[in-house]
Amino acid sequence: MAVNLVNVEQVSKVYGTRALLDGVSLGVSEGDRIGVVGRNGDGKTTLIRMLAKLEEADTGRVTHNGGLRLGVLTQHDSLDPQATIRHEVIGDLEDHEWAGSAKIRDVLTGLFGSLALPGFEHGLDTVIAPLSGGERRRIALAQLLIAEQDLVVLDEPTNHLDVEGISWLAGHLRTRRSALVCVTHDRWFLDQVCTSMWDVQRGSVHEYEGGYSDYVFARAERERIASTEESKRQNLMRKELAWLRRGAPARTSKPRYRIEAANELIADVPPPRDTSALMKFANARLGKTVFDLEDVTVQAGPKTLLTHLTWQLGPGDRIGLVGVNGAGKTSLLRALTDAARSQGDVQPAAGKVVVGKTVKLAYLSQEVAELDPKLRVLEAVQQVRDRVDLGNGREMTAGQLCEQFGFVKEKQWTPVGDLSGGERRRLQILRLLMDEPNVLFLDEPTNDLDIETLTQLEDLLDGWPGSMIVISHDRFFIERTTDKVMALLGDHALRMLPRGIDEYIERRKRMEEAATPASAAGSSSAPKVAPAEAVSPQVARAAKKELQKVERQLDKMSTRETTLHAQIADNATDFEKVASLDAELRELVAERDVLEMRWLELAEEA
Repeated sequence: MAVNLVNVEQVSKVYGTRALLDGVSLGVSEGDRIGVVGRNGDGKTTLIRMLAKLEEADTGRVTHNGGLRLGVLTQHDSLDPQATIRHEVIGDLEDHEWAGSAKIRDVLTGLFGSLALPGFEHGLDTVIAPLSGGERRRIALAQLLIAEQDLVVLDEPTNHLDVEGISWLAGHLRTRRSALVCVTHDRWFLDQVCTSMWDVQRGSVHEYEGGYSDYVFARAERERIASTEESKRQNLMRKELAWLRRGAPARTSKPRYRIEAANELIADVPPPRDTSALMKFANARLGKTVFDLEDVTVQAGPKTLLTHLTWQLGPGDRIGLVGVNGAGKTSLLRALTDAARSQGDVQPAAGKVVVGKTVKLAYLSQEVAELDPKLRVLEAVQQVRDRVDLGNGREMTAGQLCEQFGFVKEKQWTPVGDLSGGERRRLQILRLLMDEPNVLFLDEPTNDLDIETLTQLEDLLDGWPGSMIVISHDRFFIERTTDKVMALLGDHALRMLPRGIDEYIERRKRMEEAATPASAAGSSSAPKVAPAEAVSPQVARAAKKELQKVERQLDKMSTRETTLHAQIADNATDFEKVASLDAELRELVAERDVLEMRWLELAEEA
């Protein structure tokens, strides 16, 4: 029987006149891996702080098992600014002691890239004081994970980690023996790590078995039973559930709920996006040209990030852009933005960016735009316009869109200066959409947004007709809102990834293994492998050009495949027509498979 580690009994907490938690009773036992979700401001952080005895409850009590070893990652670290990374993470251990620990090596490599801590000027001996908040947070996380605990409590552990870092952390926590309670908005991470969920809502905490996907279904089922037929049809949770079950049925950890109930729940839910219809609308709004890049070089100061880039962003393209930090993701968006806003007059360091004449660009940067703090939320939105056309016949007033983004009637009259960081981020996105752009660049749009707001944003983007590039470390958001994934792997090239982020992780792992010196790979007695024959610059250049050509062909095939599926559905009663279309589709799929194999071969050479 699992040992109980923490008991929370009838705990209540009130701020001002608002009860964040009201008579909550919970428990954490050995082996539990619990994800905590809920809207911003509903009490998630307060709950885990009381769980860790960092904050006192107004009523009720929290008890810890005797001798409990507890590790806590809060949103504000307690690192000594005058100390070095070595002192805070490794302590007094000699080099041969910590280097001989597989656990310490794994944590340092997973969070910092290698034992040398690339990116820190003096490696482990770097002083903490001048470091950024993101760098300090990774140091605090490393300090916590290297220690031994019975229970680990994490508040937004994926903040400031890239896709690879998040993937490593998920794997590390899955194999770790300590219990876990984790607040995060990263839904992929929740699915990978957690075996149960706490949903904090209106002072109460609802418990669910399974990861995020199981939680979505259980909550949707509960709301289905409690609601009328019409309100059930309008439930966004059902739409997300339909995407989860259709797109990746293996996400749920085990079949705890009746399959019949799940199928009934999503039987009349269409796919999240009608890609064919959106493409037609996007073509009408944008024409044939959006952004055409010809032999472009992108630089950030003296550093060259991309070279000889020939690529096309077409009407209706929805691209997820991933890559190592510093590879040039944001710089690429800025180069395209500069060209668009100057109507082609501002060009990158080399090459040419051709911008379509009808392009109306909205760029969501990582910085929150400053607004007059005395403005009310609704006034800040109405400054842009009073009504917005979201495509497919959907029109909303400023007030309606505010409500969809979580600004209820009373909140719409809150001064901007009184909003939290997450609420300001929501307002920034809202103002962008109100301007009716036909091209969207979103740089880390999920920062500071809770899961319910993310779901609302995804629903809006489902019907948004235009071209879109999304940079995000939230792989759930990228997979949910985009149709193709492209990557910057740090080799000055932009590559398409047919298998998405999983392929990106695999390719990065292979690159790191190839870059690791043979002496660090194992003992001196390990057999030495002869290095691969170097590829000449001329061969690499030719491979890169052919690679880009293949990627364009694959893009066209993907569009044609979508069109064929739509035509088959439209002509379902015409057997001869369907047979002809099906034959064309099979031929297209076979041709695409051959091209994808060629793409993989070229990717190794380029």
